[in-house]
Amino acid sequence: MVAMRALDKKLIRDIKRLWAQALAIAAVLSVGVMIMVMAFGTQLSLSETRDTFYERARFADVWSSASRAPKSLVEEIAAIPGVARVEARISQFAVMDLPDMNDPAMAQILSIPESGEPQMNALILKDGRMPGFGQRDEVLVNEAFALAHDFAPGDRFAVTLNGQKRDVQIVGVALSPEFIYTIGPGSIMPDDERFGILWMSEDVLAAAFNLSGAFNSVTLSVTRGTDLAPVKDELEKLLEPYGGTGPYDREQQVSNAFLDGELEQLDVMARIVPPIFLIVSAFLVNMVLGRMIQLEREQIGLLKALGYSTFEIAAHYMKLSLGIGAIGVVIGWLLGLAASQAMASVYVEYFHFPYLIFAQRPSVYVIGAAAGLFAAFAGALLAVRRVAGLSPAVAMSPPAPTRFRRGLLDRLIRVLKPEQPTMMILRAIGRWPLRAALTCLGIATSASIIVAGLFMFDSFDELLDVAFVQANRQDAILEFAIERPEAVLDAVEDLPGVLKAEGALSVAARLTHGHRSRTIGIEAARPENDLVRVYDGDNRVEVRPENGIVLAKRLANHLEAEVGDVIEVEFLQEGDEVYLVTLTGTVAQFFGLSAYMELDTVAAMLGKTPTLQLANVIIDTAYEDALFDAVKASPAISGITYMSEVRRGFDETIAESAGITLTIYTLMAALIAIGVVYNSARIQLSERARELASLRILGFTKGEVSYILLGELFILTLVAIPVGLVMGYGMAAGMVESFKSDLYALPLIVTETTYWRAAGVVAGATIVSALIVRRRIDRMDLVAVMKTRE
Repeated sequence: MVAMRALDKKLIRDIKRLWAQALAIAAVLSVGVMIMVMAFGTQLSLSETRDTFYERARFADVWSSASRAPKSLVEEIAAIPGVARVEARISQFAVMDLPDMNDPAMAQILSIPESGEPQMNALILKDGRMPGFGQRDEVLVNEAFALAHDFAPGDRFAVTLNGQKRDVQIVGVALSPEFIYTIGPGSIMPDDERFGILWMSEDVLAAAFNLSGAFNSVTLSVTRGTDLAPVKDELEKLLEPYGGTGPYDREQQVSNAFLDGELEQLDVMARIVPPIFLIVSAFLVNMVLGRMIQLEREQIGLLKALGYSTFEIAAHYMKLSLGIGAIGVVIGWLLGLAASQAMASVYVEYFHFPYLIFAQRPSVYVIGAAAGLFAAFAGALLAVRRVAGLSPAVAMSPPAPTRFRRGLLDRLIRVLKPEQPTMMILRAIGRWPLRAALTCLGIATSASIIVAGLFMFDSFDELLDVAFVQANRQDAILEFAIERPEAVLDAVEDLPGVLKAEGALSVAARLTHGHRSRTIGIEAARPENDLVRVYDGDNRVEVRPENGIVLAKRLANHLEAEVGDVIEVEFLQEGDEVYLVTLTGTVAQFFGLSAYMELDTVAAMLGKTPTLQLANVIIDTAYEDALFDAVKASPAISGITYMSEVRRGFDETIAESAGITLTIYTLMAALIAIGVVYNSARIQLSERARELASLRILGFTKGEVSYILLGELFILTLVAIPVGLVMGYGMAAGMVESFKSDLYALPLIVTETTYWRAAGVVAGATIVSALIVRRRIDRMDLVAVMKTRE
């Protein structure tokens, strides 16, 4: 016990002496633990909140649409094996005329059954009440839309239902599990100001859209463990005669799919980022402890001679490393808890949950602690094992001098003939190549984190250019309530301010290639159209379908199809005939999965004249208000998407997160750089203090001595930065692959600005660390240093 108390006293003195280095290591380690706790904790909270909300609100398992199906079909749908509940309803899009904005807004209107409460996708009232059955002017609105316009029960606005403009009154505000993330048609980001969800009494909607005794949307829930594939197949067969568009499940439900994508990104963050910081921490512990053991080699031999066992001595150094690890773990726990709470709260507002279940499992903290302590333990173990097993006599003897071998740097020195200080720097690097390489790798990791963290903003710039400049060049999209002949474009061009109009058609279809199939909307347009182009974002070229079909590359990959292959196309609302179409091209698309054909080709297959569902238009901004008034009054137009507003919403979202993201990744990278550079400089100072003091006595200036010590780190930093930029590009490529989904994909773009930012952060952190060590060099007591033994 007495022996251990003596070593414990030494342990306390060591921690006090190395407090700055220990804190730098603990800070790096704490970031790894923090990200692990934050990402897993947020993911757990978000998952628990989602699952609880879905269960309580009876979130559906399967959705499908039809043109007009009779209510009598509901009993047949309910008889499908595995189906627990069926709810038939009406779903339509409409234009809203809101009192607080000039441009028209768009709404998706859903029916509420006569019972007053949906069997599935239950509505959570936040304010007011449900619309009364038969009350033609009462609506319920989603909370996000109400907050965007500061609406409350009692407020009124106008909505056009099947060509009839009607004043309606808000009687309640609600949340729905179907719309925790609300995106309107033609949009890529939520716009709660211009797109809202309305609920009205079923009989009112049925009368307005001539759907009495019928439905055009159906939702299903199934019993636990039911295979959804046969359920969807049977549902499709039943709806096929009534213009069914093909069932889909939660995986394709837009709101849920975006949430799943966010959870997947959190999982990627939790699994990729923390190991980087923990590995760097292990390296730093090994570096500091290894040098400390080398300096205390004689003391270790003396302790062994006095009777201390190898285990006791090894345990002393291991406790030092675990103490540093424990400090980092505790800091990481606290920061992770706070960050997890903050992120979970943001997600709840972003995804419009009615409540937050902040779930924090002890296992997350245990795993974080275990990972942090293991990193410290592993780093210490590699250092301790070198001398712990030495006999007292060997340990008390000076280590054998390093064997000199003429290497590449020595040959370089002979060729370049640098001045003496530079020669000393190069020889120091050549003497310890492994240590120099590991230091270089640690600094490179810092640069790679900046690149991997900020490349997304470069990718977003490219994405926006492709989406809003190259592929989509229209000012607005006008959607028609029903399909219209191409002559409707003449009427569209007669609207105030419309300079040009081009039409397009979207047809629900099933694409099959071999054993793979996918239900998708085929977009058909005239080949001469240039407002919306089939554009390849990778090669920056337009790809024309000609007499075949063009697919998004991710869709083609899903179907395992290549250019020249034959795709089976079945138009879901146009009978059960299957057409063979050649795949004439693929395009890199960043939003959704699309298929493209020429309008005449689709019309010929369907045996009818070409029709249109929407018009892409160019607008004279001087006539915007007049156009908006005309759209609100037009019975043929069911919705409008203003592209500049879609772009503005995307830009605002990116701008909000850009500053925060830049700050976070800069701090993380700076912590690694400072931890590596500062500890490396301190170790070199302790190793070469006597040598540097001798140079000072011989007449070298403080600047020259500082140059000899810190020049090595500056050279390693210069080498590390380009290595880190390459590593960062590789990490960004891996992240791009992990983020791919049916909803979106990021292009891999890294600009010079991002590279310069990464290099600047690493260089700045290196300079700060060097200045701190430089102060120690300037204050070095030459007499005291010269009295110390090598």
